[in-house]
Amino acid sequence: MNISEILFWTAVAIILYTYIGFPLLSWLRSLLYRHPHLSGDVAPTVSVLIAAHNEEDNIGEKVCNMLSLDYPGELVQIVVASDGSCDRTVDILKKFDEPRLTVLDLPRAGKAAALNSSVRHCTGEILVFSDANSMFGKDALKALVRPFADPAVGGVAGDQRYSKGDSRSAANAGERSYWNFDRRMKHWQSLSGNVTSATGAIYAIRRSLFTTVPEGVTDDFATSTAVIAKGYRLVFAGDAASYEPVAASSGIEFGRKVRIITRGLRGILQMRSLLNPLHYGFYSVQLFSHKVLRRQMVFPLIVMLVTSILLTPASPFYVLMAAGQLSFYLAALFGWLLSGTRLGRRKPLALPFFFCMVNVACLLATFKTLFGKRVILWEPQRAEVEAKSLIVATEN
Repeated sequence: MNISEILFWTAVAIILYTYIGFPLLSWLRSLLYRHPHLSGDVAPTVSVLIAAHNEEDNIGEKVCNMLSLDYPGELVQIVVASDGSCDRTVDILKKFDEPRLTVLDLPRAGKAAALNSSVRHCTGEILVFSDANSMFGKDALKALVRPFADPAVGGVAGDQRYSKGDSRSAANAGERSYWNFDRRMKHWQSLSGNVTSATGAIYAIRRSLFTTVPEGVTDDFATSTAVIAKGYRLVFAGDAASYEPVAASSGIEFGRKVRIITRGLRGILQMRSLLNPLHYGFYSVQLFSHKVLRRQMVFPLIVMLVTSILLTPASPFYVLMAAGQLSFYLAALFGWLLSGTRLGRRKPLALPFFFCMVNVACLLATFKTLFGKRVILWEPQRAEVEAKSLIVATEN
């Protein structure tokens, strides 16, 4: 076996483990090693935290959504931290004649700083985190706090869903498919231990477990995994649903992916102690597989493509492998070119395009991380014209 064959089969093994082996392992573990948590009709005091920057189009609806939830009103506090908004966000908030609403008009410093400032004003036993454009289902808050009946549970991840409606790009169709699969993975992981991390649209932790969010990392990852680092469980509440609109275009979605993955990789570096299986057992394997390997798949994918092409003279098998990969990437190219059309949103084109878009975003984010780039300030990417995150270059 020559070096090209060794590299080819090594890449194949890594790819198969990441995309098939690890999900299969998670599923089997949920069947063979069940570790259920208690759940009950508890009603602790909660503080809902929302960091907002220039969210005039969403913030009024968001506050109304929080006030209308099926949860005892006297037990809910809503804290909205405006991170240097220069639109009507603060004016809209101040029009609410609502004692349960606390508005913080902060100077521009980034989401981490806004959240850290918000927590100091919170009075609830449970901190609930959400985004300005994420709308909770009527029973979401009740469902989100039920697992806190178990004293071993320190955090609960809710279920991010996309609002009903037609996807406007191939990336959105692929994104929906991804979140459908991610929901299953969270369910399996929660049955046997911990979910890998929570999503910023909807999650909650005990206030006593909050750790200051460092700059330049994904705040939901850092905050939710800190619960595990302190010896508590992070579980999934699939009936605690939050709904978000799809991105306006594939370009906006790509920029958002690069920003999130860059912050996510820095978050892994920040929480790297969780990768020690001697202390955290299977969770370390889970974290490495889900947050490290999957974000570095672009490298074994490139190796597999290049080596299969180099090996085509050696065997018809490698000819088929090279042809299959090139066909897949050609479908992704057509998915990109036809993005926004009905044909481009069909799964045979949308899924390859989404897969490639995410991996290119991972490649770009990896280089940004290696060169010490941090995403500290963010702009809401809601409009048809892509709003770009502000990337602040710093030294490691």
